[in-house]
Amino acid sequence: MSNRRVNLPYFDEILAELEDQNEDMETVFGKHIHWGYWEDPKKAEGTYEDFRRATELLCEKVWSLGKIKENDFVLDVGCGFGGTLSSLNEVFSSLKMFGLNIDQRQINRAKKIVKAEGENQIDFVQGSASKLPFKDNYFDVVLAVECIFHFPDRDEFFREVQRVLKPGGYFAISDFVISFQLPGSMNPFFKGPGIPFYGNIQLCRFQKYKDLASKFNFEILEVEEITDNVLPTYPIVKNIFSKNKVGHFLTLVAQISQLTKIIRYKNISFQKK
Repeated sequence: MSNRRVNLPYFDEILAELEDQNEDMETVFGKHIHWGYWEDPKKAEGTYEDFRRATELLCEKVWSLGKIKENDFVLDVGCGFGGTLSSLNEVFSSLKMFGLNIDQRQINRAKKIVKAEGENQIDFVQGSASKLPFKDNYFDVVLAVECIFHFPDRDEFFREVQRVLKPGGYFAISDFVISFQLPGSMNPFFKGPGIPFYGNIQLCRFQKYKDLASKFNFEILEVEEITDNVLPTYPIVKNIFSKNKVGHFLTLVAQISQLTKIIRYKNISFQKK
């Protein structure tokens, strides 16, 4: 499938730097491409290595909400370079795991760097979150770590998760959630060609997730508000993208939005009824 629909300029930069064997980029975004989590943000060291550990902790926070156990079938949607499945691969020994991403470049890297251990099975698949290429009632757990804002439609995604998840199965996500309803005039800003550097982004309020749960027969189990715990991410990201003035500026805007709680960071878990 062509990547013509993929509009992720920041990923273009990450991939280019990794191709050039930039060691700093490898440390920051070589495995996980999401924000970090610090139990005590005041103890953040501000180093790339500290950030790498924090991204692993955030990943673990999300998949822990999925109540994963041995022999489960697990799907990670928007899998990036396979960091979440790599994390699970280190903890569990008999999972059947699939990673899905619309960007074939990310799938290619994931296949190179993530190899199954023990009796685990791992497969990476190129495809859309709006049309998951899997059978009905197939997975015990579905994960989506900090990626839903890139998906074209949350309703379509939730409909697909409801279809592929077994009854009683778990669904865990992390997302940036806005504190108020965006004016209708703002919608074109987040659609179409997207915004510079970060591409196509669609934000929503937490109420949207309540509505989706009701519409698609999910129960919301847990909601973790971790806005303050991810804030030490921003100096790291601004620094790693310091050569890109637009990326640096937009990351600063995002940082201010979270400092003022206009945008909050939440981990949310659901169970299919």
